Amino acid sequence: MSESYKKLYEAEREKNREFAAKIAKLEEENASLTFRLDRIHNNPLWRHTKGIRDAMLRFGKLRKRIRNLGGFRGFVSKVAYKIREAKAKKGYGKASFPSEEQRKEQENYSFAKRPLISILVPLYNTPKVFMEGMYESVKAQTYGNWELVLADGSDASHGYVGEFFEKEAAKDSRVKYIRLDKNEGISGNTNEALAASSGEYIGLFDHDDILHPAVLFEYVKAINEQDADYLYCDEATFHKNNIDKMITMHFKPDFAIDNLRANNYICHFSCFKRELLNGTELFRSEFDGSQDHDMILRLTDRAKNIVHIPKLMYYWRSHAGSVASDISAKEYAIEAAKGAVADHLHAKGFKNFTISSTRAFETIFRIDYELIGNPKISIIIPNKDHRDDLSRCVSSILERSTYDNYEIVIVENNSTTDEIEDYYRQLNDKNDKRIKLVRYVGEFNYSRVNNYGVEYADGQYIVLLNNDTQVLTPNWMEQMLMYAQRKDVGAVGAKLLYGDKSIQHAGVVIGLGAHRTAGHTHYGKSYDNLGYMGRLCYAQDVTAVTGACLMVAKHIFIKNGGLDDHFAVSLNDVDFCLRLRREGLLNVFTPFAELYHFESVSRGLDDSGEKAERYNEESARFKDKWKAELEAGDPYYNPNFSLDRSDYSVKIC
Repeated sequence: MSESYKKLYEAEREKNREFAAKIAKLEEENASLTFRLDRIHNNPLWRHTKGIRDAMLRFGKLRKRIRNLGGFRGFVSKVAYKIREAKAKKGYGKASFPSEEQRKEQENYSFAKRPLISILVPLYNTPKVFMEGMYESVKAQTYGNWELVLADGSDASHGYVGEFFEKEAAKDSRVKYIRLDKNEGISGNTNEALAASSGEYIGLFDHDDILHPAVLFEYVKAINEQDADYLYCDEATFHKNNIDKMITMHFKPDFAIDNLRANNYICHFSCFKRELLNGTELFRSEFDGSQDHDMILRLTDRAKNIVHIPKLMYYWRSHAGSVASDISAKEYAIEAAKGAVADHLHAKGFKNFTISSTRAFETIFRIDYELIGNPKISIIIPNKDHRDDLSRCVSSILERSTYDNYEIVIVENNSTTDEIEDYYRQLNDKNDKRIKLVRYVGEFNYSRVNNYGVEYADGQYIVLLNNDTQVLTPNWMEQMLMYAQRKDVGAVGAKLLYGDKSIQHAGVVIGLGAHRTAGHTHYGKSYDNLGYMGRLCYAQDVTAVTGACLMVAKHIFIKNGGLDDHFAVSLNDVDFCLRLRREGLLNVFTPFAELYHFESVSRGLDDSGEKAERYNEESARFKDKWKAELEAGDPYYNPNFSLDRSDYSVKIC
């Protein structure tokens, strides 16, 4: 055994001994705590004060909920949100059904293509009122070229299911009823229905849910106008056998692959061209409980034209035992969903990733991708004066970051204080090769300053970072890099927080805000807020991310001309992200890289006088340059949401 090997061996043994000692100490502490807890729980006083403790616990939970909402003001805001939502709901549900005049118009509409749509329904011991409501919603469709294929695995005690549909099939040739010898579950029963179907398009419908009368009409319209081969719509959960008793309205983004990997947001009402199934199965039994997530991942990967109909047209019944009511009703669905996502990622060439549930929901996932190599990251920080802010930013990078291959490029621009020059000298005296100081001479132009800094960057990846930020997440660079390394990704943005931990940035939506240019979603929300449908808890595709903390591959930055210096202060980051999207690249927001952002400390807010005039000019320039995109609307922000608010409030019709 060589001497170097012996040293390595001894070092590893020492590490193992230290690790074993830590485990032993923790086990000892755990045993001690368990003993103390047992003594407390066995004390008569503890048992007799249970009622008081329960009351205090409930009060504590209420306090925590109010605090998580942002204190009393946040609580009031939440109440106001609920009131607005209640008002908005009045414009949906039955109120959105076509009038008699609209019904006649849709029934007589002349489509160039009138595809047969096979609606597949797996039946199993369906309660009478549920199956009748489901069936009536199909018969009420304003587009008539459909067939309803029902595969029934109900047991002998639910014979009324078969009796009902056999009678209906005898009256309407569009109804096909199949009595199965045994129940094969959702996957098996639906596959049996598929085998008996003949439609060019396939629609998947649960036996206890309700369709909007115009959903097939809207789908066929999209098939004719956009050559859609995979379609889905917005949906709501309801209870008490009344679709107007809506619990949650889910207004979805257009197709977003990162959202779909983390969360089956597409769900209902999926309808697709039969040819997408060529050579593959519809539902795979190994993913029972999440067979739809598996299917959607596979078929959208094959589809050429995925179309989202941004209208609430599917009503998902919430009742005891349904997933709409409680995911724990089907615990196996959680592992099945992880398996479906893993299978998809393997098929796309990803390796050594991990999938874990988030605090939002068991089937809303955090995906950690493998980092490829150890590329150098160049962090570009423009700066003018503000010694304390810059010092805090740089120190947080050096002291907190777990990624080791990076450099910091400080771009000095027109500082006037002795304090900042003194700080620069201190950095120079430390002789830290990770830190560069370059000087940009000229009037302030955020785009030019950053572009100048990139010229001095040696890294393969660039991080644009404001000097008024502070690192919170130790592996923030890794969390951003795992997306920036993907060939389909352009810019990656982090979750930015104010000093009180309320949210400053969680993705950018174009058209949002008073100027109708761009705004941040979930702005001002509490740190503990889950976000709309859990969107603060998983990485997702967005139209843009803020340049206050933005990572991008250097070759992509250079190829796309960097930041446009026509936007000297504002909207240069959004403009850059839109140019990346025009190149077919995705922009990703990840909530797993967190930093404080003490917004606009350095240069001040553009809220009055010359600064306000400059912002208005740049806003006008932005709206002119991106007129078509603004008119089309942000693809990741449903048009049913108000553009006057950043909290995903639904428009009140």
